[in-house]
Amino acid sequence: MTEPLDLGDDKSLLLVDDDEAFLRRLAKAMEKRGFKVETAESVAAGKAIATARPPAYAVVDLRLEDGNGLDVVEVLRAKRPESRIVVLTGYGAIATAVAAVKIGATDYLAKPADATDVTNALLAGSDTLPPPPENPMSADRVRWEHIQRVYELCDRNVSETARRLSMHRRTLQRILAKRSPR
Repeated sequence: MTEPLDLGDDKSLLLVDDDEAFLRRLAKAMEKRGFKVETAESVAAGKAIATARPPAYAVVDLRLEDGNGLDVVEVLRAKRPESRIVVLTGYGAIATAVAAVKIGATDYLAKPADATDVTNALLAGSDTLPPPPENPMSADRVRWEHIQRVYELCDRNVSETARRLSMHRRTLQRILAKRSPR
């Protein structure tokens, strides 16, 4: 048996995700770890819980059916600045990770993440560095991430992005039309 986690006096945890099966599994796993879990399947429900009962911990999916999970993070930060918030997403990109942390997320995890990954992210100290990834991004993936970030910073304007990257517009359009490299 593992020793119990030091969650502090307030063990409240808000999970916000629109994948019902994943939400149920994660909620059950986090309850076993000692958290008092509340779940929401939409931005609206997440914001309502964050306003009424701001939790000590939160795990928020980035893309939800009714909007952006960062809206829930903003409400949580306003209501309870010391809460530890992890943004979870299946659409991992450096630009969204930066946006999540700027808005007040403690950490950012790409799906698939299990309960152990989530717990470690929630409880990690601010001075501890995460271990290096076992499968680091390929050079092609790093290039693609950079192009995506510049594209987002240019408000998804292809011509402006191409100009800033010193790249032909049609070449950029071909790159943007492809799926991300692994």
